[in-house]
Amino acid sequence: MRLLNPNNHFNIANLITFANIASGMIAIYLVTNKEFAIATIFAWLAGLFDIADGKVARKYNLSTEFGVQLDSFADFLSFVVMPTFFLFYALDFGNSFDNDFEKLTIGILMIWYVISGLRRLVSFNLASDAGEVTKYFTGVPTPLGAILLWVLYLLYSYEAITNIVIIGFLILAVSLSLNSKIKIPHL
Repeated sequence: MRLLNPNNHFNIANLITFANIASGMIAIYLVTNKEFAIATIFAWLAGLFDIADGKVARKYNLSTEFGVQLDSFADFLSFVVMPTFFLFYALDFGNSFDNDFEKLTIGILMIWYVISGLRRLVSFNLASDAGEVTKYFTGVPTPLGAILLWVLYLLYSYEAITNIVIIGFLILAVSLSLNSKIKIPHL
């Protein structure tokens, strides 16, 4: 069966990864149209697909180098690029920037987050083998980083943190944690 063939780039595990990519793309589109609630649903769907693709790949022995690379590209889109769009647009839409300097500073911090996320994914790929699961991640995994940015969005939305400087420092902290020595258990 072609869906269970590890050499088929469209096997069931990779199709689930493609669903992750599609969910991330749809979430970005919705964010640019200020549909944050629906974008959140697609962001969480991307997360579910990210969990499912690995489980399916291991269960049916579909782990390949292609799948590892594809998963990282999906993670980059759904858990690095999309959450930065989400948080930046939410802050901009909420008129939280008092001046262009604040907007530029948050923009630079978002770019730093994207660079940090990409660095983390490339480093992870260079250090891992297809199908191998380690007990711990070193540094915060990009899906957890995305969740932390989403928490910042919630804190901002519910006015728990409205100071843009504090939000900026928290974005920087999450960015730095992606490539830190923090040990996170692999679930």
